[in-house]
Amino acid sequence: MVRLTGAARGGATVYLSKKSSNARFREAENARKNRAEVIKALSHGQVTRRDLIRLGLMTAAGSFVLTNGLSIYASSAYASIPTGAPPSPLFGVQPFTAPMPRFDVLARHPEPGFLNPAPTAQANTTQQPLNPALEGVRPGDTGPIEGRPPGPIWAHQDFAARPPRIAVVASQAQAQTNTVYNPQVPSNLNSGINPAAPFPFKFHPAFPTQAPNSCWTFNGTLPPKLIQVRYGEPVLFRHTNRLPFNKKQNNGFGIHTISIHEHNGHHGAENDGFTGAYFYPGQFYDYHYPVVLAGLRTINPQATDPRASSPTDAGGIVNVPGDFHETMSTHWFHDHMFSFTSQNVYKGIAGMFNIYSGLDRGNEAINDGVNLRLPSGTAKPWGNLDYDVNLMIADKAFDGTGQLFFDIFDFDGFLGDVMTVNFIFKPFFEVERRKYRFRILNGSVSRFFKLALSDGSPMILIANDGNLMPSPVVLTETDEMGIAERFDIVIDFSRYAIGQKVRMVNLTEHEDGKGPSEDLSLAEALSGNSQDPCVCTFLEFRVVRDPATPDVSQVPATLIPNPVQGPVARTRLFEFSRGAGQTTNDPVTTFFGPWGIETDNRGGTLAADFGRISAAPKAGTREIWTLKNGGGGWDHPIHIHFEEALILARDGSARNVSPSEGGRKDVFRLRPGGTVTVSIQFRDYGGMFMEHCHNTVHEDNAMLLRWEIDDNGAPFVRPLPTPIPTPQGVKFEAPTDILSTAF
Repeated sequence: MVRLTGAARGGATVYLSKKSSNARFREAENARKNRAEVIKALSHGQVTRRDLIRLGLMTAAGSFVLTNGLSIYASSAYASIPTGAPPSPLFGVQPFTAPMPRFDVLARHPEPGFLNPAPTAQANTTQQPLNPALEGVRPGDTGPIEGRPPGPIWAHQDFAARPPRIAVVASQAQAQTNTVYNPQVPSNLNSGINPAAPFPFKFHPAFPTQAPNSCWTFNGTLPPKLIQVRYGEPVLFRHTNRLPFNKKQNNGFGIHTISIHEHNGHHGAENDGFTGAYFYPGQFYDYHYPVVLAGLRTINPQATDPRASSPTDAGGIVNVPGDFHETMSTHWFHDHMFSFTSQNVYKGIAGMFNIYSGLDRGNEAINDGVNLRLPSGTAKPWGNLDYDVNLMIADKAFDGTGQLFFDIFDFDGFLGDVMTVNFIFKPFFEVERRKYRFRILNGSVSRFFKLALSDGSPMILIANDGNLMPSPVVLTETDEMGIAERFDIVIDFSRYAIGQKVRMVNLTEHEDGKGPSEDLSLAEALSGNSQDPCVCTFLEFRVVRDPATPDVSQVPATLIPNPVQGPVARTRLFEFSRGAGQTTNDPVTTFFGPWGIETDNRGGTLAADFGRISAAPKAGTREIWTLKNGGGGWDHPIHIHFEEALILARDGSARNVSPSEGGRKDVFRLRPGGTVTVSIQFRDYGGMFMEHCHNTVHEDNAMLLRWEIDDNGAPFVRPLPTPIPTPQGVKFEAPTDILSTAF
């Protein structure tokens, strides 16, 4: 999709040129430092937004005024800079001089017997002393060891029927050196990286080490983490919060309370990472992932269809209940803290989550009539990563000392000016002359990507949003890739000679965080003339050898057909706009920002309140939801939690749906002024879920709503009470607002 450039729209260049004078750079850096001090004061609670408005430093809409010496956007700074900072320093580093690390695979432990204390259906409310550095804690206060809301409503659904068989543990922690890196591939398949060597927390070996509170990640280390699961094998993910007890220890942005969302897992809301179900440093949260196929109670309930199956350790399959058409493959998991998702994800609270099935085995050699034999490897019966590679693409920005930088006041969306893959600046990756599968995640907070190879050669799209397509799509350029979307792409490197190199290129240009301004041609992107520093080559593939054994992988003409859906129970319209109002004043659950959502053309555009119920579809039904962009030139990638959906139409017509969008999805790019109509079913589990823009800056400010399924019997009540976390324990209050269209 092509959009007008800034010049065509009458806009100005918005990136400070590298040819700018030293005086201009110094002025911009001074403004960045001053602005960072205000951001820090706000994040520490020393000032409020109301204070900044009263002082004339901030508009009522939430933007910094163009104040000389404070705002990069002031005319005296000579140019607007979407990062809110001068160009990030690169310390003389050239692109493609560091190897791209494979993800760090979290260990799988047999359960029961590994976790202590043992997981329980309801939250573990055993008391512990509270650290006095926590805000709101008094001497002698105690609180529960688990941050999950207590009681039967937040108990793990299906816990007795599907008790955890695998335990995965991780901590949220400050940046530190990794001494236990586990890529699960030999070093010759990891660009020569020695996993036994310490892995410092650097975005390039020649960059400065990140300070402990500049970045927060799972286990506090790089590379990003990967969880491997398989259908029919329930997993208990115990996540412990080891972030600083003092919320001021954040290097100016991010918050130490967290809520982990397994992005589009099919399980109960108690495990969904609801934005208001966050927990504190010193607590853990047990997330129970049953890893089941949707429709398990009504479709193939006796598990007689071998296409609905899971790989065994002996190389076979075991059947599982549910609809094989709903098989998923590539998920990710990230923080979903209310109004802080963008900051915490940007700091590093993000990982990936591979799901293996009888169809998508992770072993390309097994030919049993079910396995699709996609590129992976053959050493293990399932879950081989040799030729199945996770990529997390994200733009970053750094301050003058090389520390990660973020501007919380850029409400259109935050853009970095440095491209990273798996948290490394423009790396290289060594490949063999054979087919590879790349599971690509857009892990940015506001930036869209459109991907191509530098020689214009074809790629094969096999999955979108982690769902294998009905049929593969051969392309030379992907669709625009919205924030949180996943594209699984197969590249055949057998067409290259040993010693050749080919690079991955981003074609999508941004002028600001509102959305893409233009999609460039490959030649334009490679010319280096774009003002956007992230329109560039950003990952170099180096063809280093022939494979030791023949490539027996394949990409079948048929992958996973779309599911058949039932009759429509009702339709809903959600419009995503700026200029939101607020109908509630609860200081805990409400947030007033410029963004909001209107439901069914009633009540106006409303800012987020996680105590408001905007929709309550009935269990076991199908609905048609139309997602509408309210205009203004913005783009919004909308994410609906819990259930996959099929796109029926774009802008009212099925003809506008691209072949790459032909499968099941969980993120829907609206495009400026556009609409997307989707079909979605509600089955198997209940609780409170979310719908929001995945430009996480929009989500945090406050383009998010709550919907729920609570009519499928005990323990649920209708409507559900809203959890209110405190260090002393989670309390509950009645919903703040129930829209007339909710029920």
